[in-house]
Amino acid sequence: MTDENTELASMPELVIVSGMSGAGRTEAMHSFEDLGYFCVDNLPSSLIGNLLELTGMPGQPDEHRRLAVVCDARNRDFFAKLTAELAKLKAQGIGYRILFLDAADEKLVARYKSSRRRHPLCADGASIAQGIDRERDLLFEVREAAHHVVDTTDMLPAQLRATIRALFAPGSEQQGLVVTVYSFGFKHGAPLDADLVMDVRFLPNPYYEPQLRALTGLDKPVRDYVLYRPETEEFEQRWRALLDCVMPGYVAEGKQQLAIAVGCTGGQHRSVALAESTGDYLKTKGYRVSIAHRDLALAEGADGRLAADPQAAAPGPETEAAPQQPAPALGGSAADPQA
Repeated sequence: MTDENTELASMPELVIVSGMSGAGRTEAMHSFEDLGYFCVDNLPSSLIGNLLELTGMPGQPDEHRRLAVVCDARNRDFFAKLTAELAKLKAQGIGYRILFLDAADEKLVARYKSSRRRHPLCADGASIAQGIDRERDLLFEVREAAHHVVDTTDMLPAQLRATIRALFAPGSEQQGLVVTVYSFGFKHGAPLDADLVMDVRFLPNPYYEPQLRALTGLDKPVRDYVLYRPETEEFEQRWRALLDCVMPGYVAEGKQQLAIAVGCTGGQHRSVALAESTGDYLKTKGYRVSIAHRDLALAEGADGRLAADPQAAAPGPETEAAPQQPAPALGGSAADPQA
């Protein structure tokens, strides 16, 4: 079983998120979305069973559909129907886990004041502190029944995301960061979505080697030409040291996606070889890496045409028999050689 499948097997198929208003439920839902859960906020508890019966919702690679729903004090009938619904799920053999988010009253008051939003239990003009007291009374039973109670009083958003991942998707922290390494050619435009851009045009260009021009960085002769040079070996040593420095920081900050772009002139030789090498290196460090080549479809063949262009193929007997007309000069015609 692969590491990804092991991680998927440990993830519950239904998570019920509850807790105090202002304790981080919205951030928690973003975290579950990043983990691949289908998320529904402020769901009436009586509809949980109906939601589980739906088909066609996004699923995981192991064909299980994982749901995360927020049920909280915004629904006035919260306790009676939630308790009954959970009893139904248990009777049907459907497993679930409850995550309860809490925080100190003083922190909740401060968060509501900074957001300038009204507490959901203060509709009658009660103070924020009174609304918090009402909510604690209302949520007491679900807090007692929760599988996990997380105190977010002193947590930053990144810390809450890391806590949720540790609870519901255990595995290496690196696996939480999805890394895309792709090559590109500057002559086709600089990348718009890259977090890190490395320009490798300072390295010798295989394009000027006739036997390598029609090949790409995916071909061994080009890879050897690019990678096994003293200047490239020194560059890769320093480049990998930089990655070793910054990647743990991205993980610690809770970043979910990272795009690394490696560029050369045309996106055919140097950038392709080094994007492959960079992706392979990050895989050895435990990161989830995909490698792509943005401009490889625009690679040039030996004759300067696009390698993917069917017109670049060698002409057949019929095309060889047809004489080529000379191209007309500017301001004249093919019949007028002086034009």
